[in-house]
Amino acid sequence: MNERGTLYLLKPGELALKGGNRESFMKALIRNLAVMLRGTGASITRTDGRLYVNCPAETETACENALSRLAGITGWAKARKSEKSIEAVMSAAVDEARGAYEAKARSFKVEARRTDKSFPLNSHEICCMAGDRIVSAFPSFAVDVHSPEVTINIEIRERAYIYGREHKGLRGLPVGVSGRGMLLLSGGIDSPVAGYLAALRGMRIFAVYFHAYPYTPDEARQKVVRLAEIIGGYAMGVNLSVVSFTKVEQLIKDAAPPEWSTVLLRMAMMDCASTLAAKKRCKCLITGESLGQVASQTIENISCAESRSRLPVLRPLITFDKESIIKYAVKIGTYKTSILPYSDCCAIFSPPHPIIHAPLNEAAALYGSIGLDALINEALSEIPKFNPQSLNGETKD
Repeated sequence: MNERGTLYLLKPGELALKGGNRESFMKALIRNLAVMLRGTGASITRTDGRLYVNCPAETETACENALSRLAGITGWAKARKSEKSIEAVMSAAVDEARGAYEAKARSFKVEARRTDKSFPLNSHEICCMAGDRIVSAFPSFAVDVHSPEVTINIEIRERAYIYGREHKGLRGLPVGVSGRGMLLLSGGIDSPVAGYLAALRGMRIFAVYFHAYPYTPDEARQKVVRLAEIIGGYAMGVNLSVVSFTKVEQLIKDAAPPEWSTVLLRMAMMDCASTLAAKKRCKCLITGESLGQVASQTIENISCAESRSRLPVLRPLITFDKESIIKYAVKIGTYKTSILPYSDCCAIFSPPHPIIHAPLNEAAALYGSIGLDALINEALSEIPKFNPQSLNGETKD
């Protein structure tokens, strides 16, 4: 705590490695943080290598929730600020240790970082003196430099900062520094995770969902809207478009051999998503495909679908197994929504015996013979006026 409320210390991650781009990346990080802290009464301060957030005590929970969802930092901690005198620093270290000891921690170590070389003690001396003071104050608080229950951190910068428990950040890059991407968002487990991972690499997320009412119920659409809201909590909002694909899917079902329906539907989705992405100034498509996970995700079938895209296709999950994807979904809070029993259009129109290794030339010929262009253009022209919408963030059309 300090005189202005609660102080948080933030550690920017790989931004420090960006050389000439570091300043623009840092500005993007601060801009995103300011948006996420709106309404909390918090202020942001920047020094070399660190960001600090001061907030009123009553908005601590809201601030910590924002910090836990901020891409671009490796960690954050509630910190104490003190004057840069030896006694003031040692007193703050003992106070920090007191809180850990009272919380039943029984082993600790001290780590120090001195960027201000005018401070009379070097990092090793700071650690030794602080450790001695803490043990003197709490004799049963044991030093353990290998596996401590708590680490007392001391940073000597323009002021001295002392903190204990450090929370892991999301790492990655600030959302928006890598351009815009169009996510093909279904109601399943995989695509929301793919969107989250793309956002952590600095991508501003736009999303498209293909709805096939009445074959897919309105609850399926609401499920996807909720998934977009959850992802938006990490991605500074998700701009979601809902495209009615009923006529497209019906034509594929009526005009193509049943075993080809999944591949052709994926091709149509890529076709439509590419056109929509261009209108939204997106530079790529993003999918939740994982190699070999289902019939549509063999390398041949992936190649067929990608052949209809006029943009690069990013697949953050391409080498992930299902267990790894589920762990991410649980972590980011999409899993419980994804498993709600409302199937998307791909599941409804999936044939019992889909083609597994579709030849690209045959797929292209069959796709061209059906004549889907007019129906895709019609679907794009009929996107409801309330879409695309910005969900839980700042993304604009």
